[in-house]
Amino acid sequence: MARESYQELLESLREDILYMSELVLDRLRLGLSALEQKDQELAWEVIEGDDEINQLYLDLEQDCIDLLALQQPVASDLRFIAASFKIITDLERIGDLATNLGEYSLEAERDVFPEVDIQDIASVTIEMVEDAMDAYDGKDSELCYTISDTDDVVDERCEAASEAVVRDLIEREIDADSSGEEIEQLMTDVSRLLLTIRDIERVGDHAVNIAARTLYMVENDADLIY
Repeated sequence: MARESYQELLESLREDILYMSELVLDRLRLGLSALEQKDQELAWEVIEGDDEINQLYLDLEQDCIDLLALQQPVASDLRFIAASFKIITDLERIGDLATNLGEYSLEAERDVFPEVDIQDIASVTIEMVEDAMDAYDGKDSELCYTISDTDDVVDERCEAASEAVVRDLIEREIDADSSGEEIEQLMTDVSRLLLTIRDIERVGDHAVNIAARTLYMVENDADLIY
């Protein structure tokens, strides 16, 4: 295959991965909106859209395998394909987390702990993913380090949010007239909120993974980010 054609394949892979990231981020935003608005229609849009992300992941995975097997790339091209191969896995998993949010939305009927600002924490993790993909697109190693630093802040906020939920539950006085069904519903709401916090934190973790893959692609050293 002519060198020009080979380079076009690499560029096409990069563009397709950027498209996948836009699709995943769109699903994540929809999942958060569904959760905030208790919108079941939005929730189902996110859940049913997961198949599209999964198929795109499989297609891009095959593209990476074909490039590795048929073109036998070396040096920076090899690092680019290897990093891309890992990045689509992180994007697919972010898509799965968006689907989780959609599923939580189907069951959420009330805000039990309104003082825990899930949406604000989530907005930071979305920015992390956006920055990680910008770093990948622009081969920006400095931006990778910024993402890693931001993740420390997100981890602290998620830990504080989880502790606030647990502390509030412990301190909450349950009405003596509350039925077993009401208490069970409260525990279900608490469990769902804690899972939501966990999933949002994981989105940030995947953003760090993408940044690490990018750093490997640019500088041939992913250890710098840890």
